Amino acid sequence: MAQLWGGRFNEKTDDSAYAFNASIGFDSRMYKEDITGSVAHAEMLKKQGIIDSESADLIIGGLKKIREDLDNGSLKITAEYEDIHSFVESVLTERIGDAGKKLHTGRSRNDQVALDMKLYVRNRIKLTDRALYELQKSLYDIMSENLDTYMPGFTHLQKAQPVTLAHHMGAYFEMFLRDRDRLADIYKRMNTCPLGSGALAGTTYGLDRQYTADLLLFEGGPTRNSMDSVSDRDYLIEFLSALSTIMMHLSRFSEEVIIWNSNEYGFIEIDDRYSTGSSIMPQKKNPDIAELVRGKTGRVYGALMSILTTMKGIPLAYDKDMQEDKETSFDAFDTVLDCLTQFNGMLKTMTFNKAVMEKSARKGFTNATDAADYLVKKGVPFRDAHSIVGRLVLYGISNEKALDELTLEEFRAESDIFDEDIYEAISLKTCVEKRLTYGAPGHEGMQRILEYYKSYLDKDAAGK
Repeated sequence: MAQLWGGRFNEKTDDSAYAFNASIGFDSRMYKEDITGSVAHAEMLKKQGIIDSESADLIIGGLKKIREDLDNGSLKITAEYEDIHSFVESVLTERIGDAGKKLHTGRSRNDQVALDMKLYVRNRIKLTDRALYELQKSLYDIMSENLDTYMPGFTHLQKAQPVTLAHHMGAYFEMFLRDRDRLADIYKRMNTCPLGSGALAGTTYGLDRQYTADLLLFEGGPTRNSMDSVSDRDYLIEFLSALSTIMMHLSRFSEEVIIWNSNEYGFIEIDDRYSTGSSIMPQKKNPDIAELVRGKTGRVYGALMSILTTMKGIPLAYDKDMQEDKETSFDAFDTVLDCLTQFNGMLKTMTFNKAVMEKSARKGFTNATDAADYLVKKGVPFRDAHSIVGRLVLYGISNEKALDELTLEEFRAESDIFDEDIYEAISLKTCVEKRLTYGAPGHEGMQRILEYYKSYLDKDAAGK
């Protein structure tokens, strides 16, 4: 057992209790953050004259060497250490001697783990945001190529009105845009440094917490209350909530991909690289990536519920319950990043069956509202127009005809207001193009939206 305490104990911790208490099995993934924080702490201790320069330089050099050795695999993290903090400090002391024992001056594991977790979450926010950006780029490309690809829009999973594939994909672009806004907001709010808060009540050493915060790029400076600093996991809850929303959006998208991929719809063809087959049915080509993304959504929701439940009954300040913030959260971080990556790969290689989509829009009476509007513009009250077109739809269903396949005589059987111009009025092109309000699927309006999206993506590419 390698631990950072024990002086006041007469007996060794029971082996099973030690294993139950230890976190090295999962917090070892934060070794980079732990070492980064320790280097900054040592730099600050040196600046303040709390430890001598020679010891500080030995500590900093030793920490950087540990990081290098862990990165290249020549040093392994093993299970005899209680946590990543005891591993780093123990290895450091073994390598540089008593100088290593000075590293923890003015610091507690409570503010140390709070720092490590913030640094780790901060980095994961950046990685998640980048993956969302890549997905948005793929959506932008699909939209640019499909401004005039007609398809049915749905409500209640029933064909409703004609839209374009660009317009449909734009709805998801907007969802992911909001997701990225949420991540940026969380990043800004969480970007304060807890190091220097000690166990809960600060320290008597003359620390320069602002200097440490600056070294670690915490733009919000040091945290303002030491008790809150070591017991705060709001930022993690917010991040998991944002990740849950991302997964909800991905799951909705996956559901549509699964439906569109079915034989009954045939809107898309998923590339072989993102499909699987059946062990018994030779004809099968299954949308497993989309199904897994949909399924893994509950896993991420579970992580959010776990941390909310853990935190709800914890009195100030730090309690060991808070060690439970890591395993499910780490799993959620990995899951979301994997899902974004795989979904994007599937989306980029997907083939859209444009003719099938357009035929589906025509056969689904999605132009019925436009037929009613045609009558209204000729003086028929809307409620009467609605009833007339409803009877025409019923006739079309009975005779297996789309509205634009009806003869003029068949139209006039319901209303003599109809004339030859009804066919242009209910063509898919007209139905879409005359929807010119901001945010609607018309070609010109969508071009303006695409210009906005391009500017938005270009700012990211430029690092703004």
